[in-house]
Amino acid sequence: MSEKTRQRPLAPLAVREAFDPARLTQARNLAGKTKRWLADQLGVTPAAVSQYEMGANRPRADLLPKLAEVLQVPMAYFVAGRAQARLDPSAAHFRSLRSTRAYQRAKAIAVTEQVWELTIALERRVQLPPVDLPGFFGGEVHPGTGDPSRAAAALRAAWGLGAGPVTHLIRRLEAHGIVVHTPQRDDDLRTVDAFSTSVLPRPVIVLTSNRTDDVYRHRFSAAHELGHLVLHGEATPGDSTQERAADSFAAEFLTPRASIGPQLPKRLDLRRLSELRDVWGVSVHSLVHRCRELGLLSDSSAGRAYQRLNELREQPGFAPEPLTGYPGERPAMLAQAFDLACGTGLTITDLARELAWDVPRVREVLGIDQGRPVLRLV
Repeated sequence: MSEKTRQRPLAPLAVREAFDPARLTQARNLAGKTKRWLADQLGVTPAAVSQYEMGANRPRADLLPKLAEVLQVPMAYFVAGRAQARLDPSAAHFRSLRSTRAYQRAKAIAVTEQVWELTIALERRVQLPPVDLPGFFGGEVHPGTGDPSRAAAALRAAWGLGAGPVTHLIRRLEAHGIVVHTPQRDDDLRTVDAFSTSVLPRPVIVLTSNRTDDVYRHRFSAAHELGHLVLHGEATPGDSTQERAADSFAAEFLTPRASIGPQLPKRLDLRRLSELRDVWGVSVHSLVHRCRELGLLSDSSAGRAYQRLNELREQPGFAPEPLTGYPGERPAMLAQAFDLACGTGLTITDLARELAWDVPRVREVLGIDQGRPVLRLV
């Protein structure tokens, strides 16, 4: 049994002495709660909670068990000393920034911080794939070109993808050292389609469950975030021009103009586009947009196509296809790293204690329970 496993739970007074204000902020953001809500739960003022989070004051020892209970974390979560990524919301590119509220962005950032913490814990034991992203040097991305199409072509060449469809996109991202995480369905993140950051030692892409109901949307979102990593580096997120550039990158990365162009129909043919959907792994909506970009469809024809697609959205060849049927499009790197680390004697309980998380949270971020049915005995 490891030394960590033999450790006894910390007493509230010991936690108070080693209290880390940033951990309180992170836990509150993960819970998607406001300072006022937390103050009401603790029976203190919102100003008192602000003082706790700024480090101007510490919670009383008798408040700490309640604090852990309402935020659903172990009490040891608030203890200083563990590696932590302190990301600013401005350090992440959000796919749906305008429709995402501040607390939702804060929660998304906290999720990303936890993904990084788990990654670091595993990387101490297992050698993960090195980051292979043009211009990425230890937490900084220096864009090589501002032209999305040229950048996409350059990355395809650097990764040896050829001119055809990109298969198993998520696994390819992981193979090149990019951490990809798909959190479980969460109402607080329902307007957050995807986001990414390149300011950590490893680039991180988070694809929320809003996109997992359709593998084609999921893949495009991943390619869109890859575009942000390649093109925008430390540029301030939120610019609509950046979002359009990331879309252009994703379209060229997944469907290179020179390759897809000769295969697209010269006039609107949704059945043909449905066939190409299965070959190239992009939605028919995306292919209609590609036809318009390449001058094969007028704006009015494309508009009619989108209306027709809405009518066909439940029909075979046009209906969404869940991510569960495509293992290569689901993250696996962290779960596989954990499996390897288990060979060194690591248990999920050890990992939970090291991170000061509960075991279900470790399993969730690892993704090792995703897609498995739950047995319920009645």
